[in-house]
Amino acid sequence: MPKLDETLKARARRMRTEATPAEAKLWSILRAHRLSHIKFTRQVVVAPYILDFAARQHRIAIEIDGDTHALQYRYDPARTDFLQQQGYRVLRFSNAEVMGNAEGMADAILAAFAATSAPLPTLSPEGRGL
Repeated sequence: MPKLDETLKARARRMRTEATPAEAKLWSILRAHRLSHIKFTRQVVVAPYILDFAARQHRIAIEIDGDTHALQYRYDPARTDFLQQQGYRVLRFSNAEVMGNAEGMADAILAAFAATSAPLPTLSPEGRGL
């Protein structure tokens, strides 16, 4: 496995400690397998990019777009294309969606998982993910 770029790695680490309000709210929904027992990580390096959130096993990336993304009409599509070439399905939500409709956003994430070929984790009789 290639070594991660140290600059990107340090930036991702810093971004974890300086989350935006929308990122913090979404992380409270996704962390600790809270959403259908799916494992998510945050600020994941997929060089040359850093994903806001990813379910690596299922190859789903979740991006939270703030106000500055309106000015990135070339950057975001190129980034999405790159991630798709790496096998990721990219879901984008605005800060407003996360802050104002977290339940609907969680439903949209689950619908994306249902549409992938990878099965969702199931629970063992003891209540743990298999």
